[in-house]
Amino acid sequence: MKLIAQLIIAASVAVLAVSSHAEEPKKESAKAAKPDLAKGEAAYGAVCAACHGADGNSAIAGNPKLAQQHPEYLVKQLQEFKSDKRNNAVMKGFAAGLSDDDMKNISFWLASKAAKPGFAKDKDLVSLGERIYRGGIADRQVPACAGCHSPNGAGIPSQYPRLSGQHADYSVAQLVAFRDGVRKNNLQMTQVAAKLNDREIKAVSDYIAGLR
Repeated sequence: MKLIAQLIIAASVAVLAVSSHAEEPKKESAKAAKPDLAKGEAAYGAVCAACHGADGNSAIAGNPKLAQQHPEYLVKQLQEFKSDKRNNAVMKGFAAGLSDDDMKNISFWLASKAAKPGFAKDKDLVSLGERIYRGGIADRQVPACAGCHSPNGAGIPSQYPRLSGQHADYSVAQLVAFRDGVRKNNLQMTQVAAKLNDREIKAVSDYIAGLR
């Protein structure tokens, strides 16, 4: 009996030793999974800065501001450019050369940069844009943009992108692309945009540009 007890104790010690060693790779992979902001900055500077600005605040109205955007959203978009789920020949070319780690590093670096505010420019349409953004269009079942993107345009991390201060020209282009079936990587936005006319799209995009 004494010998059996000794064997049981020895086996238990061996199991514990194996278990503790098995946890080590998990710890290492957790460390590896942490984004490297220095690498993200370097990759961004080499690949993205010419179009999106040195700090993610694009000065080109047709190219989106990326600073302070939710990193999970940015990673998703880069992956979908690469896989053709989001169709854009220029972005596909850039995304094709990025690994998953590159995408994560770039996205988290961009999230760490402060977004510069924008401005609404069309005084005749801004009140219409505000009504749509905050209240939707009830008779056409258009939901309020604020419901998903928040009242100040900050969005909801991991789910809905930050919109505040975004270039109106870029927002118009994306809403039209959703409406016309050119951009197909978000069914919810396709359904919303399908109910908006050109004037409403322009109005809400201009209002978004001035959100703080």
